[in-house]
Amino acid sequence: MTKQSRGARRLASNVTASALLLAALATSSAVAAADSATSYPARPIRLIVSFAPGGSIDFIARVIAQKLTETWRQQVVVDNRAGAGGNLSAEIAARAAPDGYTLYMSSASLVVNMSLYRKLAYDPIRDFAPVTLLASVQNVLVAHPSVPARNVAELVALAKKTPGNMLYASTGSGTSGHLAMELFKTMAGVDFTHVPYKAVGQAQVDLMSGQVSLWFPTIPGALPFIRAGKMKALAVSGATRSPALPDLPTVAESGVAGFDASTWYPMLVPAGTAAAIVQKLNQSLVAIIRDPQVKEQLTNAGVEPLGSTPAALAAHLERELAKWTKVVRAAGVRLD
Repeated sequence: MTKQSRGARRLASNVTASALLLAALATSSAVAAADSATSYPARPIRLIVSFAPGGSIDFIARVIAQKLTETWRQQVVVDNRAGAGGNLSAEIAARAAPDGYTLYMSSASLVVNMSLYRKLAYDPIRDFAPVTLLASVQNVLVAHPSVPARNVAELVALAKKTPGNMLYASTGSGTSGHLAMELFKTMAGVDFTHVPYKAVGQAQVDLMSGQVSLWFPTIPGALPFIRAGKMKALAVSGATRSPALPDLPTVAESGVAGFDASTWYPMLVPAGTAAAIVQKLNQSLVAIIRDPQVKEQLTNAGVEPLGSTPAALAAHLERELAKWTKVVRAAGVRLD
């Protein structure tokens, strides 16, 4: 045998050995991931929530956390990290270990903030693994009782007679109520003047006293005032009517075709979390959100339970990112 032939054989042998080693390592990693998912969760879990206690997202998070604790027999602790319109919580969650012990519940602000802020310390698509779209909450277009409009069509006609004269409230630039109204202005061809508030309570007081004429709050917060006759509800913001206000039409069916500005709440984990753990989380969360008692509890509060696959949530994030980028640019809103 020539020296060249012996060298070729050694090379082939080394290549084969390397391939076998890589295959063994891959198999070992797959087994370890499967074992990890089987034993998961083995200790308490932190659920980071992007806003302060008291709002719709916090209410949903606590319902979910309680049910997950009961299902897994491991404590799920809600950790409210409010600040910077949701950016603080997103940055903390994105930097957490991708081991399934940090969950992140956010809102539409996750993708909206990409256009609102010049610089972010995270990427809403790249830095998170989607688990499921938990629920949505519609906004409701409300007016002070003195506004001479009984529906969207009459409001549009009134606004076109006096462009810019009517004031509308929001709980801050870039919030769901602000962007819902900006989308409405663009699609309906009307103009209102924005009055941002720092707190929900301030906006409520000024709307009910007539200091501002319009508002686009979420349904859960507005329901008591609508039922008491202190706010006049004109339409809901989603693609379909809300079970909480079944007799109230959508903005879309009231003449602004294609309008849809619901607030939605996804559950995510840091990118790199094992697929088997993501799947286990998805199965548990979808089962909880579709449980009849949970559905009733959420629906009575004006929340619409959903539940989706990770792939469906990923597609939803991409669509909403494109949609709200256009709205933010058209409104000329920019935060630093």
